[in-house]
Amino acid sequence: MDWRFLAETFVSLISAIPLTLALALSSIVLGAILALGLALCRLSGVLALEWFARAYVFVFRGTPLLVQIFLIYYGLGQFAAVRHSFLWPILREAYWCAVLALTMNTAAYASEIIRGGLQSVPFGQIEAARACGMPRFMQFRRIVLPLAIRQALPGYGNEMISMVKATSLASIITLMEVTGVAARIISETYRAIEVFIVAGAIYLAINFLLTRLVHLVEYWLSPHLRQPLPHHPAADAAPALEGDAR
Repeated sequence: MDWRFLAETFVSLISAIPLTLALALSSIVLGAILALGLALCRLSGVLALEWFARAYVFVFRGTPLLVQIFLIYYGLGQFAAVRHSFLWPILREAYWCAVLALTMNTAAYASEIIRGGLQSVPFGQIEAARACGMPRFMQFRRIVLPLAIRQALPGYGNEMISMVKATSLASIITLMEVTGVAARIISETYRAIEVFIVAGAIYLAINFLLTRLVHLVEYWLSPHLRQPLPHHPAADAAPALEGDAR
């Protein structure tokens, strides 16, 4: 094992981490917003919205992400209406095509996770909010959504990890994120094993930090699962002694 080459490769790949994180963060945030809208469409009771959400989830979960990236990056430019639209300055950039593909893909998976979280909220909590006179939007914001987030967080954490790993496919459309830089180094040195060991270690470190962050949020949203503070009998004895002294 050539440790010097590994160190040089690690330094080269570090420069690509910001692009990998930008792709992952953009797709996760935008995908969460789109996923919430899709989940609400599924639960709206409006047949047209429900079937639209069903069709969206079916298409994007049933086709490979790589195919979706190719269709967006290479396919949209085939239409004159797209090339002459105000969106073309964005869609002609590989970065935004990758973000769009990742966002639309993760939204399909995350919408089902969020829908499950929304449906897991006990109906008694909603009835109690109604009894207090809360408007529907306040019920959703203060009762339903926080409980749904807590229920959906473990599953959504897995989806976020999948998105970090899925950013490696962006290298196919010339983006020099971690995998793209790794492929360039391999083409120059023909040392695939060492390069991919370093690249895999970088993805592993990123996902380790992400899992720790998810666990911290889960802990913050679960006060009933925290250990109570240790009880000291001396703390109860002190007020009693003060009372006797009086």
